[in-house]
Amino acid sequence: MERMPQTPSLVAMFDSGTINRNLYQSKEEVCSELYFQDNNLLSGSLEALIQHLVPSVDYYPDRTYIFTFLLSSRLFIQPFELMAKVCHVCVEQQRLNDPGTDKSHIRKIAPKILQLLTEWTETFPCDFRDERMMRNLKDTAHHVTHGDEMYRKNVQQIIQNLIRKLAALSQYEELIAKINAQSADRMAILKSKPQSIQRDIISVCSDPYTLAQQLTHIELERLHYIGPEEFVQAFVQKNPLDNNENCFGDKKKTQNLEAYVEWFNRLSYLVATEICMPVKKKHRARIIEFFIDVARECFNIGNFNSLMAIISGMNMSPVSRLKKTWAKVKTAKFDILEHQMDPSSNFYNYRTALRGAAQRSLTAHSSREKIVIPFCSLLIKDIYFLNEGCTSRLTNGHINFEVCTCACCSLLIVSESE
Repeated sequence: MERMPQTPSLVAMFDSGTINRNLYQSKEEVCSELYFQDNNLLSGSLEALIQHLVPSVDYYPDRTYIFTFLLSSRLFIQPFELMAKVCHVCVEQQRLNDPGTDKSHIRKIAPKILQLLTEWTETFPCDFRDERMMRNLKDTAHHVTHGDEMYRKNVQQIIQNLIRKLAALSQYEELIAKINAQSADRMAILKSKPQSIQRDIISVCSDPYTLAQQLTHIELERLHYIGPEEFVQAFVQKNPLDNNENCFGDKKKTQNLEAYVEWFNRLSYLVATEICMPVKKKHRARIIEFFIDVARECFNIGNFNSLMAIISGMNMSPVSRLKKTWAKVKTAKFDILEHQMDPSSNFYNYRTALRGAAQRSLTAHSSREKIVIPFCSLLIKDIYFLNEGCTSRLTNGHINFEVCTCACCSLLIVSESE
């Protein structure tokens, strides 16, 4: 527990700030269906965007593009259909079904296709809970390997890693369900105990930094199991005028994101409960000052989600109405923290601090300095308004890829947590 966990992010992938047109010059046959401005890809037809996803002997898509398209494409096509189209394009474009295809040609293209499959399975493993996805994955891999022992082992490794990820995810979800089921029973047990033998938070962990550290461990563990697709699927609504059954509106799977939001609420209620439990004002004041110190340590670590949960707990009416208790508290540090998380001007102060933490993470040398955990509810709100405020389809039928890129940039910090 002495070593703080790290929060790797995809920020480095987006350092250029653009998806460069030069990357696609080897696929000029579809450039007419893609629209660029200042070397930024702004829009394109679905088929052209799929073409850009598929590698060739002299081309491999930029990793930024892979992440952005795989994430946003589910707004327009289900993952198993996309996988089937990718397989079809690979087979047709590289003539993988042609018995006369030169094996040296296959050896040049196979590693790139397998790399694409690797990135897909590692970044969006939940897509492969669908049996159709697994079939398409195996079909694509079969066409690529052509019985080559080396590539066959690579495919086996991809599938084994995927199965391990899905097994760990299922285990985590079962654990969360068990915790939720037991919470009511634990509350009843706690209420039955005489108040004199109930332990407060300080008796369990008296060091604010240690508690902030442990909260950060919990945050990172829960973030680890949230797929970036959950943030997109949370707002996908099936258009009643759209007869396409392939919309993702009926397949929203956001349970891990919902569990994370619930964790925020539980932490807030824990703070409020711990403050209100003591009978004496001086004990309540001591608990308040303790949580202020914990919140400050969370801010220093870069754990903004726990910071906001603690502030929210201390601002709940059962706590805020304790005027005589607050009169005994040294509130200067709390005022500074509230100022940092002030919601005015669309959380301007917080957003400034978050940018600073993200920059610090990029140049950090210690594991602690690499941690950046954003305020999750605000992140969800930002994505919601981005989704509601911008059209996903342009009048010419193109997909608005510019807004897709903006949404992906919003998810940079939480999209990888391994």
